[in-house]
Amino acid sequence: MLRMAFAFVLQLTLLVGAVQAQEAAVPAPADRSATGGAQTLEDILARQRGEKLDDSFRRDATGDPDAAAGISQQLGTLGGVSDPEVWRQVRYGSAEVTVSAGGEVASVLMQDGGMTWLSFREGPLRQYGGWLLLGTLGALVVFYMLRGRIPVDGELTGRTVTRFKFIERMAHWTLAGSFILLGITGLLTLFGRAFIAPYLGKDLNSFLLIYGKWLHNSVAWAFMVALVLVFVMWVMHNIPNRTDLVWIRQFGGIIGNKHPPAKKFNAGQKVIFWSVILFGASISVSGLSLLFPYELPLFAKTFAVLNDIGLPQWVGLGTLPEQLSPQEEMQFAQAWHAIMAFVLMAIIIAHIYIGSVGMEGAYDAMGSGEVDEAWAHQHHSIWLDEVLEEEKAKDAGRAKGATPAE
Repeated sequence: MLRMAFAFVLQLTLLVGAVQAQEAAVPAPADRSATGGAQTLEDILARQRGEKLDDSFRRDATGDPDAAAGISQQLGTLGGVSDPEVWRQVRYGSAEVTVSAGGEVASVLMQDGGMTWLSFREGPLRQYGGWLLLGTLGALVVFYMLRGRIPVDGELTGRTVTRFKFIERMAHWTLAGSFILLGITGLLTLFGRAFIAPYLGKDLNSFLLIYGKWLHNSVAWAFMVALVLVFVMWVMHNIPNRTDLVWIRQFGGIIGNKHPPAKKFNAGQKVIFWSVILFGASISVSGLSLLFPYELPLFAKTFAVLNDIGLPQWVGLGTLPEQLSPQEEMQFAQAWHAIMAFVLMAIIIAHIYIGSVGMEGAYDAMGSGEVDEAWAHQHHSIWLDEVLEEEKAKDAGRAKGATPAE
């Protein structure tokens, strides 16, 4: 009991000390007498440095209607609120605005969420997105140095089997090529002002952004069509099954020397497939919302569904807004579009590594469509057995139906 009382007193003492220290650390109000209460140069510099700024000196400077001069006095009809003070009310959402149509959203005369979106875009999005891509590349370089290229065990047989037909390869390369162009043009849009304009000139950056935007919006349609084709052709081959558990336990032969059996797609390829389908679909839908913000708003309805489920409250986000202006819809859509794109780019970088320098013979599957039987047996033995059985059955059928020569 004494220990509990001592612990309680100790915690209370530490809490009081922390509160006092916090109160003592509160900076003194800035001296704005030289600017008549307006912001100073130091306020502007602090905002540019990304420091938190108490803007109550502007937020609260909205006039006083009760301080207006009497109607009989000189300039009395001007009231107690000046034009700048009215616009401050509009800027900070304290103005009493009524509209005859459009609901609550229409009463917002000045939507300042763009600054929050811009800060996120130029801060966490660039920083964490850039490090994700660079970190993925760095991890693959280290892995290659440690593991090297995965070879085909033994000698090649010289006999090949058809891994992917022409229509499959066409859909794959359309999807891959369009995504690479979309990724490059998207990165130019996000990083151009920070890295291209300062070092290579604003004219080049402007040229890249103008034509990059046109290319991005045009190629997006090819990406969406190819995404649907790939899903239709391969979805049945990418349903998880028990064989995938063996592949996962043995790390797919990527780590170690075991070569687990697999059908046409192994567990790793299924992860890539569903990542492309789900993330690609999310990127496509958010991109369509950006192209048609008035016809396809997404987030107000999504937030309403999430609020009904209670998920935002459960994770501490409170109630999400269910009425958004078109500008706010575009800000959310652009942020989500970029986040999903960064994640998918990191996944595709790993996929490109495995399909090129990471594994011997892997490129042939999507290059010519033909792979050596030794490679197929090592990486997709179940699928190879099925293909060979089908060929034997076809050969037997042809031999049985053949007419003997007279």
